[in-house]
Amino acid sequence: MVFQTIDILRNEIPLEQESVNLPEDAVTGLVLVDIINGFCTVGAGNLAPREPNRQISGMISESEGIARLFCNKKWPVMAFLDSHHPNKPEDPYPPHCIAGTDESNLVPALRWLENESNVTIRRKDCFDGFLGSIEADGSNVFVDWVTKNQIKTLLVVGICTDICVLDFVCSTLSARNLGLLKPLKDVVVYSRACATFDVSLQVARNTKGALAHPQEFMHHVGLYMAKERGAKIANSVSFITAEKP
Repeated sequence: MVFQTIDILRNEIPLEQESVNLPEDAVTGLVLVDIINGFCTVGAGNLAPREPNRQISGMISESEGIARLFCNKKWPVMAFLDSHHPNKPEDPYPPHCIAGTDESNLVPALRWLENESNVTIRRKDCFDGFLGSIEADGSNVFVDWVTKNQIKTLLVVGICTDICVLDFVCSTLSARNLGLLKPLKDVVVYSRACATFDVSLQVARNTKGALAHPQEFMHHVGLYMAKERGAKIANSVSFITAEKP
């Protein structure tokens, strides 16, 4: 029944994806959203998978590969890490990724990023990395990062496709449209390096406060909504060298 529903969804709101070529002569920035233990490592917390999950494992693998390419080129990378304070709940979700715990740290496959000079780590206490980048003085770490590095294209990967990834993409596109993120032009979501979680209807009905969240369904919806806001959705990403005159 679930697979039939997904087929209906894909027929009703088909998602056309594209191959995106990133030119070597223009600055592209990579944003990794919440690829942390609390969302990705089996048994790591209230919102972590209960068993190995193929979509999440694939997202981690693809994200690691892309991150290594960016670090080899010394291109700018920003990693958002969900880090909450115990006295600031994030309804409707149970306590998760509390600051100072291993839940809020990068997954083992990406911990090496902490030692890379081109990587900026930003711990955020809300869904949206854009809003989570606002400092007490009103400045915005993400906006400053884009401006400082003169980023023209943003490549976005991570979890969850339909929550933190989507919220960040929507805010970023709105800020770009208002001229707040010059010289940013394109926001690209790499679908194979994104994932979301899975909660069946049966589990949701038997869990107080839980909402059903079919993984493939919501992953598709998250990507579709990002495209609806103006993002490019890529199923492959490659780097091209500018031709010499």
